[in-house]
Amino acid sequence: MEKPFVDRVKIHVKAGRGGNGAVAFLREKFRPRGGPAGGDGGKGGDVILVATSSKHTLLDFKYRSHFKAENGGHGGGKNQKGRDGEDLIIYVPLGTVVKDAETGEVLCDLTEEGQRCVVARGGKGGRGNAHFATPTNQAPRYAEPGEEGEERWLILEVKLIADVGIVGLPNAGKSTLISRLTKARPKIGDYPFTTLTPNLGVLEIDEERRIVIADIPGLIENAHRGAGLGHEFLRHIERTKLILHLIDISDFREKDPIEAFEIVNRELKLYSPDLAKKPQIVVGNKIDALSDRTYLEHLEKKFRDMGYEFYSVSALTGEGLEDLKEVLWRKLEEIRYAEAGKV
Repeated sequence: MEKPFVDRVKIHVKAGRGGNGAVAFLREKFRPRGGPAGGDGGKGGDVILVATSSKHTLLDFKYRSHFKAENGGHGGGKNQKGRDGEDLIIYVPLGTVVKDAETGEVLCDLTEEGQRCVVARGGKGGRGNAHFATPTNQAPRYAEPGEEGEERWLILEVKLIADVGIVGLPNAGKSTLISRLTKARPKIGDYPFTTLTPNLGVLEIDEERRIVIADIPGLIENAHRGAGLGHEFLRHIERTKLILHLIDISDFREKDPIEAFEIVNRELKLYSPDLAKKPQIVVGNKIDALSDRTYLEHLEKKFRDMGYEFYSVSALTGEGLEDLKEVLWRKLEEIRYAEAGKV
């Protein structure tokens, strides 16, 4: 059974409390006035998030939402320091954004393998009575308690890390396209919202050229307000370098592809103005079912006038896909070159 995709959770983390300092005195033969010898308490353990490519969903956090690191050990006699509490390591998927649930502040953005983020620091251990001896108080009978560890509620959000994000209205053929371009195997059917979760796949053009592609669930009008499924997954497009905007052109007399394009772009802009500014190419799908191919020239001119490159394919038969692969690589190289020039 396929595991559900969970990309947003709320969890509570608490670091370990520091150990108490000890009140103790030396009791050794031949040293009747040995003096105070209380050891310090150990530090409490930290709570640390670590990014890993072995996880792809936050599903585990649906069943467990409270996490606590180990407390530090108390100090002992003979100036023995308490043991430090063990850090609690929590593994999260690559692309996890960590926010403070109360303030909304982004604490860290874990995008690289092994990247770590301390989200709650352990309390300091208290000092033992040996620290408080003075010429006028040579036998102090008090020590410091350990400090409490930090605790907070966190929001974890996964944003898929992909080079190309495929967007379009339901039934544009996104799932079929990503299945033909990559080894991803999404559920495909002839009905709206076939894709219920984002799909991630790798396009291997050759041994040296690889492109990570994300298929984002179908957007509909008012998706930015929560309509349909798109609202839940729009965040996954934010990391992509290039948007592949897929439109169904098979029934252009009944369903205007330009209107479909404008609906989705409007939703992207309303969700985030920065999304609408991302580089974008338009791909007309289902040319195998197109009755009049002269219509492609009309579409190409319309989109060129709007400032977009237009290409046509059939995800079902594979027509045009080899050319599309090269286009995607070329566009990504142009984007990388432009980004390098800004540094």
